[in-house]
Amino acid sequence: MSERIRILSGIRPTGRFHLGNYLGAAKNWVDLQSQYECFYFVADYHALTTEPDGHKVEDKVFDLAADLLAVGIDPSRSVVYQQSKVPEIAELNLLLSMVTPLSWVQRTPTFKEMAKKHPENVNLGLLSYPVLQGADIVIVKGVGVPVGKDQLAHLELIREVVRKFNRTYSPIFPEPRALLTESPLIRGTDGKQRMSKTVGNVIGVTEAPEVVRKQVMSMVTDVKRPRMEQPGHPRTCNVCAYYKLFFDDWEHYWELCRKAKIGCGEKKRLLAERMVEAFRPFREARAELSPELVTRILDEGSEKARTVARATMAEVRQAVGLPTLR
Repeated sequence: MSERIRILSGIRPTGRFHLGNYLGAAKNWVDLQSQYECFYFVADYHALTTEPDGHKVEDKVFDLAADLLAVGIDPSRSVVYQQSKVPEIAELNLLLSMVTPLSWVQRTPTFKEMAKKHPENVNLGLLSYPVLQGADIVIVKGVGVPVGKDQLAHLELIREVVRKFNRTYSPIFPEPRALLTESPLIRGTDGKQRMSKTVGNVIGVTEAPEVVRKQVMSMVTDVKRPRMEQPGHPRTCNVCAYYKLFFDDWEHYWELCRKAKIGCGEKKRLLAERMVEAFRPFREARAELSPELVTRILDEGSEKARTVARATMAEVRQAVGLPTLR
């Protein structure tokens, strides 16, 4: 395992796992386990940038970890851990911030987006979010980072910070590179925005069947088709877009829609049942995970990650000129 390239990725604990999380990240993470040495973490430090009370995310940490395990993240093949149980990350974040020009983080596009979403709490942590992401990656000397194209600006900033640190002190860190992941654009049940727990437009993948059915039946469908008797417009219908993901014969249903032989309500009912069945293995795996088992997996994974982090910080402290900790 040590001969394989080490990769790292994390996800914020903001609620139960949803379809966007799975198709946009975790499905790829599961596949990568056979090729790379994988470090995957629950990013509860990052969660504090928008929810400063850590007590409010405790249950969400467990839920997210359990969902990751249920969809196929294997602790025997990957290091699965909780970010805050590796406090060396916070120290490295501080030291990286000392070599990061303010102008670099100010140009990050996601800062403006997050500031609009949380105008009541535009804090320094939100601004320096990419620097903490960099600390997450280089604390374990991650080389590959599974990301979508929307995260490339963050990763390029991290690469610049790494280069600046290595020039200033010593070439300790490898420059992380992107492992681009292609995933379909999944709009939420509102048909407008990406799935987001904050927006509330999600479909769960480990939720009970009745919850999934309710979420699917709430979906906005073909706004150009006020009555079933009229032909539908599958190319612009959000429900029809999901058919391409869950039905091999999706073209058949698109044609029925065009000919007004199937209504929007029936399309949603069929989709709901198909999704309930598709997610059944995830629900069954989730049901077998006790709180004690999930906690043990997180604790063991966090200790593995922390062992790597301690060794990295010993190098960093020596390079920076700080005393060695014992």
